[in-house]
Amino acid sequence: MDQPTIGILHPGSMGAAVAACAATNAAAVLWCETGRSAASAERAAQFGLTPVTTLSELLDRSDVVISLCPPVAAEDLVREVAGHRFAGMYVEANAINPERAQRIAALLEPDATVVDGGIVGSPPVGGKTPTLYLSGPASATERIEALFVGTDVRTAVLGTEVGKASALKLSYASFQKTSRVLVALAVGMAREHGVDQELIEVASRRTDSYLSEPQYIAKTAARAWRWGPELEEAADALAAAGLPPEMLRAAAATLARWNDVKDDGELTLTDALDRLAQA
Repeated sequence: MDQPTIGILHPGSMGAAVAACAATNAAAVLWCETGRSAASAERAAQFGLTPVTTLSELLDRSDVVISLCPPVAAEDLVREVAGHRFAGMYVEANAINPERAQRIAALLEPDATVVDGGIVGSPPVGGKTPTLYLSGPASATERIEALFVGTDVRTAVLGTEVGKASALKLSYASFQKTSRVLVALAVGMAREHGVDQELIEVASRRTDSYLSEPQYIAKTAARAWRWGPELEEAADALAAAGLPPEMLRAAAATLARWNDVKDDGELTLTDALDRLAQA
């Protein structure tokens, strides 16, 4: 498949940047503008993506579709795609649990070839180099790897079983995202008693503590709208493995207190902690 046409569902901060990297080795990268926000349109234009009017047109023209959306929307989105009998390659790259990844594959097969994906790291802009982990048929994962050769998206293949990439993504997210929620709670408690700076000083004596970097609390708050559902997916994966999911569900519930500050880049640490303390 030389110079394939790529469809991206949808151009969020991660999706648009990943799609722009794929464009290096693609004939075109398409996105469907119907129903999307002005912010999505602005991102798509910034990264040079080509708009189409309908999902049907995107699917008809695309050899490869990459799905990068909030976890809660992943299954509904793939049902739409399945309804169009898409027969290309579908990269399910959302932060979903392995069982959901397998359900999604079952919805699309045998018409489409499904590759399970999981991205670890920040969007590939400003020198950031996330890794796209892949699992699925060997010939398909090779083609996806080829899309990102020479770009800021690294790739790693975990095997042929759909679900492995999702499992790795959520295993990492379980620690990385929940630990930042715990930092917010710890700093919030310390602030209530006037010892927040002392807490940060104690933590700064360690070299590997998020507590020493409380600026991440505001960043966490701005991302809570998508991190919460991701942790719910991870909790489902824990439950399926016979492990207790309660801590991750509690972290997701904590993140939900920040849902109204979606992608607010101006949020301060004080504002974030004030919102967290509101019942």
